Amino acid sequence: MGALIVSDTEKIPTSLRTLRILEIIAGSETALTPTEINSRLGLPKQTAHRLCARLVAEGYLAYAPGGKRLRPARRLRLLAAGLMSSSQVHIARRQILEDVARQVGETVNFVVPEERGMSYLDRVETDWAFRVQLPIGSHVPFHCTASGKTYLASLPRERRARIVSALRLDKLSANTITGADRLLDELDQIAVQGHGIDNEEFVDGMVAIAVPVLDGQGRFLAALAFHGPCMRLTLDKLVQGKPVLLEAARRLSAVIMDD
Repeated sequence: MGALIVSDTEKIPTSLRTLRILEIIAGSETALTPTEINSRLGLPKQTAHRLCARLVAEGYLAYAPGGKRLRPARRLRLLAAGLMSSSQVHIARRQILEDVARQVGETVNFVVPEERGMSYLDRVETDWAFRVQLPIGSHVPFHCTASGKTYLASLPRERRARIVSALRLDKLSANTITGADRLLDELDQIAVQGHGIDNEEFVDGMVAIAVPVLDGQGRFLAALAFHGPCMRLTLDKLVQGKPVLLEAARRLSAVIMDD
């Protein structure tokens, strides 16, 4: 009788199996079926499907439209946001944001994507008396903000188009882009130029610029942005601040991804 060959995946401790599933989901640019997830684990089929179902029931994973593929759900995103807000990371991130605020002289934001839109995870306020206040925890739309458009532009084009087709492109100001085709054209441009602009598209009289903060594999982690009123900021001044944002984004990526 031949010896039983046990693969490395079959040796995964029971306590780590759900963690490995979440790790696979987090590392994928697309939603995955339980079978696709298990192709990287090699667990018994019933075990893999049972673990995935439990993660859905507990709110860590959710089924994408169609009901077969799994994607991160709110509880997993909150876990990721909490890790980025852990004390060591938070202190370093705060110092970087304050450094950017000193250089650009405006409010600086660290923004992450959630189902409801882009969420303000951290910010440093400007000292100017006249400012646009969006407190930590605020959610802003994807389609008419610099951070939201920067996030959308970071996605593969097919996925980008699917999300835009599902968004409510509400008109929130005179300049809000409400046509899907026009928005997709702008996202193509953002993907090339490496920054997104809000030209009074979210709030009349406010402009903003954002750049992506990426992980070691070039995937979107967050947007780093600054905004201010048109009475102080022009679009040219926003773009002049882009090198400051890019350097800060590089430093943030290093802090977040530091082992």
